[in-house]
Amino acid sequence: MLVHPSIDPVAFSIGPLAVRWYGLMYLAGFGLAWWLGMRRITAGKDAGLAPVTRAQFDDMLFLAVIGVILGGRLGYVLFYKPAEYLAQPLKIFAVWEGGMSFHGGLLGVIVALFWFSQRQGIPAYQVADLAAAATPIGLGFGRIGNFINGELYGRATDVDWCMVFPNGGPACRHPSQLYEAGLEGIFLFTLLWVVAKTIPPPGTLFWSFITGYGLCRMIVEFVREPDAHLGFIIGSFSMGQLLSFPMVVVGVFMLALGYQRRALMQAKS
Repeated sequence: MLVHPSIDPVAFSIGPLAVRWYGLMYLAGFGLAWWLGMRRITAGKDAGLAPVTRAQFDDMLFLAVIGVILGGRLGYVLFYKPAEYLAQPLKIFAVWEGGMSFHGGLLGVIVALFWFSQRQGIPAYQVADLAAAATPIGLGFGRIGNFINGELYGRATDVDWCMVFPNGGPACRHPSQLYEAGLEGIFLFTLLWVVAKTIPPPGTLFWSFITGYGLCRMIVEFVREPDAHLGFIIGSFSMGQLLSFPMVVVGVFMLALGYQRRALMQAKS
């Protein structure tokens, strides 16, 4: 049995301003995503295949951040606590109380980057693949932030590496945040890096991310404690699994369609 390190969620303070580890993790994730994207742009520029310019990438990342924040908040309101926020709509703006949804944030980013691609006249898949390749970095750091906060912990278990969380009662639980950091962060980043090396059809990195995240999230949800106010939605399936299942179905279909289209084009040529 392990004990959660109980790290102070506040990394440091500057006067009345408290800087939290959770925010720093996301800042580190976006910083590394920016660095990775710039490297890919530089490599593509040298080969005459840069997906976007550096200035466009900066705008793209800014819009992605806005999409994450707005979409994540609205997704949480709609997917997890619609009745509560309908009764008190002003609480929607109380973001300091917490409450963000990955699936809502993903939809927000997709809308923001599709608008960006249309405005800039850049093929949508070109933008989507670039964004997807860097996204697992932010996910991995975000889950580490969840672990530091001692939130989104797993279900009670007796495995040797189970952990007692300060807010999880006396039960020893799965450190599911670390599982997600490993799967959604390290594994998914590695998978997309390998796929990119094969020179896949346009959109493959994006749909590989959609499929891979959906699978990883569904797996971890089997050991993650469901939201207390929701519990299990259908049988033993949580809201996270119900939202992730369509990602897997649509992702697999679009991947197969992309490779089939390329095979037909190659056969015609």
